Amino acid sequence: MLIDFVPDRELYPFESRWFDSSAGRVHYIDEGSGPAILFCHGAPAWSFLYRDIVQGLRDRYRCIAVDYLGFGLSERPTGFGYTVAEHTTVLGELIDHLRLDDFVLMGHDWGGPIGLGALTERAARVRGIVLGNTVFWPIEAIANRAFSAIMSSRPMQRRILEQNFLVERVLLAELGRTLTAAEADHYRAVQPTAEARRGLAIMPKEIRAARPLLDRLARDVPVLLGDKPTLLVWGMRDMVFRANDCIPRMRAAFTDLDVVELPHARHFIQEHASDAITAAITKRFP
Repeated sequence: MLIDFVPDRELYPFESRWFDSSAGRVHYIDEGSGPAILFCHGAPAWSFLYRDIVQGLRDRYRCIAVDYLGFGLSERPTGFGYTVAEHTTVLGELIDHLRLDDFVLMGHDWGGPIGLGALTERAARVRGIVLGNTVFWPIEAIANRAFSAIMSSRPMQRRILEQNFLVERVLLAELGRTLTAAEADHYRAVQPTAEARRGLAIMPKEIRAARPLLDRLARDVPVLLGDKPTLLVWGMRDMVFRANDCIPRMRAAFTDLDVVELPHARHFIQEHASDAITAAITKRFP
């Protein structure tokens, strides 16, 4: 299925583009010209999360922001498993389709391992990396694994599918005071029915189920990408990926690393600190 929703041009002033991947029709935007930056969202978000950053950078960069299958305006194909590994494969197909070379990738939340997974097979084409509140190694924290177990249970899966729990009670619970009513509705509108939320419901399970992929990334990223110029933009009030746990491991993985702390930002840093992120990217990758 495709999502019957047209974003407000005032809030999302971009032209929709489409790529027919091996698994389904992928929506993305491709704005501006100059050095390319590919933006990868996490769950339960979509490319709308990057709207202010894209608007702030598209006068100097070519800004590409993708919606994974099952998210945003992309297709919800039957027969697709919506796993992190499958999203990684489809993102790699988009990178090859667009013939991206000497490009920067920004990954947030699940966009970190999805993006880095695609980059490890294309390391020679990568100019740099931006990571925000994400990991690329197995998630061992008890709180995260408990969240995965609870959200994977039958009652919570029902709430995710029938009540849009991850959007309403996770994303909007954090951002409710920072978003307008219209902006909040844009996060709701792309997940309108239980059928549309099937891919969303898989993501909490992946905290545990994606361990083989995360084990591989933990080994491969430092070896294949560790010398790439890298920028961390980190929400210091994030309780999902805590700075004290994650930033030291990032420092150990990347030899050419800049860290920009966002002291008041929680998990969804693009909504809390878009101007600071835009400035940090501009400074790091002039």
